[in-house]
Amino acid sequence: MDDLGGLLDGPRARGAFLLHAVFAPPWSIRVEDEAPLTVVVQLQGTATFTGSEGAVPLAAGDVVLARGPAHYSLADSSGTPPDIRILPGQVCVDPHGHLLAESMTLGVRTWGNAATGDAQMLIGTYERATEVGARALSHLPSDLVVRGLDSPLVGLLAAEVSRDAPGQEAVLDRLLDLLLVTCLRHVFADSAATAPAWFSAGRDPVVGRAVQLIHHHPAHPWSLASLAAACGVSRATLARRFTRLVGEPPMSFLTGWRLAVAADLLAEGDATVGSVAQRVGYASAFALSTAFKRLHGVAPSEYRRRSAAS
Repeated sequence: MDDLGGLLDGPRARGAFLLHAVFAPPWSIRVEDEAPLTVVVQLQGTATFTGSEGAVPLAAGDVVLARGPAHYSLADSSGTPPDIRILPGQVCVDPHGHLLAESMTLGVRTWGNAATGDAQMLIGTYERATEVGARALSHLPSDLVVRGLDSPLVGLLAAEVSRDAPGQEAVLDRLLDLLLVTCLRHVFADSAATAPAWFSAGRDPVVGRAVQLIHHHPAHPWSLASLAAACGVSRATLARRFTRLVGEPPMSFLTGWRLAVAADLLAEGDATVGSVAQRVGYASAFALSTAFKRLHGVAPSEYRRRSAAS
């Protein structure tokens, strides 16, 4: 598992908010939910996204990745004043604060001001971030537009979002995760400036191998010597190349990865601190607790309690 794979395979936010939005002009939505990440797919028609970089036109096939807590707008035109506000918890109100959710419901996970509006979007919101996912998402700007994404996942998600069947929430979560990872791979592959250093470093045969070993085997008792041996180079060579390409030494990267995975395992609520310690390479619950508190400022048990309450 790597940082991108962690959005799929590892512990992650459950029950993402998904909606098929349908609008006829005039319409304008001001999103103030401050969610960690929202994925907006323009299915049909056009729209205008206004974020930190100003107004950006959207066409069918475009995907917006909007990273919170920044606010943003979606509208038929940048000149249309907001008539809908989305507040934290996906509470929907008009400019006067009156609730709108029921009056704009058009069917199962379908919402808008017109059943046959020209502008149609898929909106998927991650209301809770994972530590693993945050390592990748933290490299994104507040908002990013992926142009003309050609992926069968869009059609699959569009077909599934309005269905009401057993296990549907899990199906939608998986599809949204897949779509997000597809977008991130596309973005990181095209932009070295946006990609995390470890993603670009993966092209180096030595550093890429080291990153892969750390990501896939965090429980292994790695030392600089054993990691260098597994990569077929000396300790000095690995340390120098890894630090230059990734931006931190191998052992520091290993610690950060272990604690990110540990945080997400703890947020699941089932595993004991001792079992989590074993899964991420710490000799004891005490050793994990010491390192965890140094990074997060709270003990693992307190982190779990706060995660359960959020």
